[in-house]
Amino acid sequence: MHVAEKSVLSLTPHGFHRVAYREWGDPGNDRVVLCLHGLTRLGRDFDILAAALADRYRVACPDLPGRGRSHWLAVPSDYNPVVYAADMAILIARLGVDEIDWVGTSLGGIVGMILAALPNSPIRKLVLNDIGAFIAKSALERISDYVGRNPLFADLKEAEAYLRQIHSTFGPLTDAQWEHLTRTSVQHDPGSDGWRLYYDPELAEPFRKGFGSDDDRWALWEKITCPVLILRGEQSDILLHETAEEMLVRGPTAELIEFPGIGHAPMLMDPIQIAAVREWLLR
Repeated sequence: MHVAEKSVLSLTPHGFHRVAYREWGDPGNDRVVLCLHGLTRLGRDFDILAAALADRYRVACPDLPGRGRSHWLAVPSDYNPVVYAADMAILIARLGVDEIDWVGTSLGGIVGMILAALPNSPIRKLVLNDIGAFIAKSALERISDYVGRNPLFADLKEAEAYLRQIHSTFGPLTDAQWEHLTRTSVQHDPGSDGWRLYYDPELAEPFRKGFGSDDDRWALWEKITCPVLILRGEQSDILLHETAEEMLVRGPTAELIEFPGIGHAPMLMDPIQIAAVREWLLR
């Protein structure tokens, strides 16, 4: 299977920055799906899903700025969905296609909603993974409790224990999946013998400022015209069941699948979750 590490140069008013992405599948395939991760996560979260789609799709899995192999931004206020949307527009142009399918987890889904709601959007189909048109302030405050922390781990075992704790709502992942998430979520700290999370702690600053109240995106949702698949962890506090149900009767044509025993957010590593995404995209 062809997998390549690539990057594209993007721009904010404060300078250029490089956005890294991993590309799976045939480089000449015009059928493309872009998978975008959550707030403190990385493109490598989609390794298993991308491998399962790469026989039919070219799959691009970027790291948003401040995460993974992408550049950290000099001005923390640039860590916001509008900048991310512009970054992804540059990436779509680099991929050389007129339309794409989109899989967005949490923040990645918000960016997908922003792009899908715009005139002449290139998004053909949109998968929203545990994110929607409304998020209660209480759920955002829970996330803000750990966003921006910069712990130093003595080894990968200690890092994995931390990730298992703060991401316990991901659901019943296997030991191998937790090991994969750990290995791709941390980097060696050059100032010590330890390991740190693979993202810029400063991205917490605009997150906390931007979500001081409920996050209401109903007006954005109602501008979307492409088909949407809504995925929800049955125990999620980010996408409430009543919000998901209301999304089915307002805005675009949408379908809802809920996964039991999972909170925020399904990791799309389980065969049942992968099959749901693949079947809907290829329908």
